[in-house]
Amino acid sequence: MSPQDLFDCIFAAWSPQIGDPTLIGWATVVAYALGGVLALVVVIRNPGRARLFWLIVMALLCALAINKQLDLQSALTAAARCLAQAQGWYENRRSVQIAFILFVAVAALVAGLTLAWVMRRQMPQIWLALLGLCLLLGFVAVRAAGFHHMDRLIGFEIGGIRLNWLLELGGITLIAVNALVLIARSNDSAR
Repeated sequence: MSPQDLFDCIFAAWSPQIGDPTLIGWATVVAYALGGVLALVVVIRNPGRARLFWLIVMALLCALAINKQLDLQSALTAAARCLAQAQGWYENRRSVQIAFILFVAVAALVAGLTLAWVMRRQMPQIWLALLGLCLLLGFVAVRAAGFHHMDRLIGFEIGGIRLNWLLELGGITLIAVNALVLIARSNDSAR
């Protein structure tokens, strides 16, 4: 498959447009942006090693805010589907999807543990944001895999509230709460 064929195949299945024009979709974009702003305030107000962590969090939240409405993970899923069809392994995609999810889960676990080790002295100040970040990245990985059973699971509703809303907004909330606590502490120490 040539790069042009792949490009054509992807854009036949996906187009850049507003991915979630619902009220909850836009509220999630605002939550990502607000979380990014709070992370930036933490970067500005707090010296020390944790600055790099919060800079990474800010960049990820801003990228996820953009992705929320451009639905770039659907482009990734379309690219994988196109390659699978062109290379003749589309019928065996389940094993590849499971391997992808497991790879991402292990990579996220290793990255999280490595980050926790590197930031161990700052862990009392960042653990809540780290937990929120893990929740978010796990959610994004599952969505990117396009595994229909997982999509059904995260689309499950409890009392009219979808599980994917809880995972995504819950992760953002944990990060924002952690940032607000650190901002409040920096305000107290400035007095």
